[in-house]
Amino acid sequence: MTNTDEPQQTRAGSLPEPDPAIPRQFISWVTLALMTTASVASLRPSPAMAIYGLAAVFLYLLPAVVFLLPTALVGAELASGWSGGIYRWVSEALGRPLGFVAVWCQFAMTIAYYPSLLAYVASTFAYVIHPSLAENGPYVAIVIVVIYWTGVWVTCRGTKTVAGLSSLGLIIGTLVPGVVLVVLGLVFLGEGNASAAPMSPDHWLPPWTGLASLVLIVNNFLSYAGMEMNGVHVSSLRHPRAEYPRSIFLATGLVLLIFILPALAISWVMPSEQLSLTAGLMQAFQAFFDHFHVGWLTKVVGIMLVMAALGGMLTWLAGPAKGLVTLARQEGYLPPVLQKFNKAGVPRNIMVAQGVVTTLIGVLYAFSDDVSSAYWMFSVITVQIYLIAYLLMFVAVVRLRASQPEVPRGFVVPAVKVVAAVGFVASLAALVIGFVPPDQFGKGPLWRYLLIVGGGLLALGVLAPAAFLKYRKPGWIHPDHRATRATHEPK
Repeated sequence: MTNTDEPQQTRAGSLPEPDPAIPRQFISWVTLALMTTASVASLRPSPAMAIYGLAAVFLYLLPAVVFLLPTALVGAELASGWSGGIYRWVSEALGRPLGFVAVWCQFAMTIAYYPSLLAYVASTFAYVIHPSLAENGPYVAIVIVVIYWTGVWVTCRGTKTVAGLSSLGLIIGTLVPGVVLVVLGLVFLGEGNASAAPMSPDHWLPPWTGLASLVLIVNNFLSYAGMEMNGVHVSSLRHPRAEYPRSIFLATGLVLLIFILPALAISWVMPSEQLSLTAGLMQAFQAFFDHFHVGWLTKVVGIMLVMAALGGMLTWLAGPAKGLVTLARQEGYLPPVLQKFNKAGVPRNIMVAQGVVTTLIGVLYAFSDDVSSAYWMFSVITVQIYLIAYLLMFVAVVRLRASQPEVPRGFVVPAVKVVAAVGFVASLAALVIGFVPPDQFGKGPLWRYLLIVGGGLLALGVLAPAAFLKYRKPGWIHPDHRATRATHEPK
């Protein structure tokens, strides 16, 4: 997650001087593109877009242009001008309170993210045990609670092997299954089988049945979230002004291929009305493998996908919490009880507090008669909370360009006002559209959808940070930082 270390005090308008004892290491723009692809691309959102068939191409391209590219470009300028991540960026431009809100939202979105991620894990693993469990609420709830707390236990032990699971997960759980899925789909069509979804040119755009027909595009904003974080590596390029745009466009192309092709492959074999938002990926694999008489491979792929998802969860579990706690110790944003690290340097207390909320959300699945709808609602909450941080980031880059033009930047966004405006409007539109249930929501009452989505956004994204700011006390600043805090004020 974003590094929230206290910004270093330097002379006006300058960046921290590099340590001469540490040799500067350069990476190629292709390497940075691959790193960015690994941090963003995933197969998990494929079923949601497969519902639209060929229109999935449009529904991936649109947010890529209006959200993915603006966040990547803006993140590169901010990261190459100010160390300290989104807290530093927003604090410098809009003040410390809004800086805290931004970094809080990056942490709080994980509270809704883990239940949706683990619901996907539960539905995927169901195909290893018994496919009928994929939409069984109590089963999904048990998996969410057990796996989350197991992850907390592993993370709190300071396991050194956790970091390596992310790279392994990209290969095992994304690239290999994705390639297999697309190849099977092409062979399936090559045999003369008809696609379950129409593939004619007149289906490039999704059918318009009202605003709800486009709601699933909101999920793509979460799919692209995090693109800006690789902007911290812009200083490792030899010629960042020329190479970073190349890197971003290559990464965007690769990400789109990983997102679009598997979604199309799923739509070729699975009718949209039969697709589950949580188990759709496994439904497609099972359909393909049964068609080619190798149904036993479904369990193998299921295990691969579960391993990748769990590896990703473990690598994210302590990161956002540690960044928030580190900042809170310096600035006193959280009560001391939530600022404690264990012997392994893991913020155990705040992870436990987060786990209590995650458990309560997970238990809701036990009372849900539609796991796909519950999965969608928590995915929307995750996106909306995260979008608050992006809204602040887009405002910050324009404000800093005007208020601190003298600060050296390794990369400068061309037409920054236009780029930031496009990203801001797209983010705001996605946040608002999230309150409209999709056509696939089912027969659930509208008030329940609005209560859960609106309540989740209000409680986690607005009321929680406002309460911490309102009741913040000077004594909450960690003793190690009280004497030096005054010298670290953002300009």
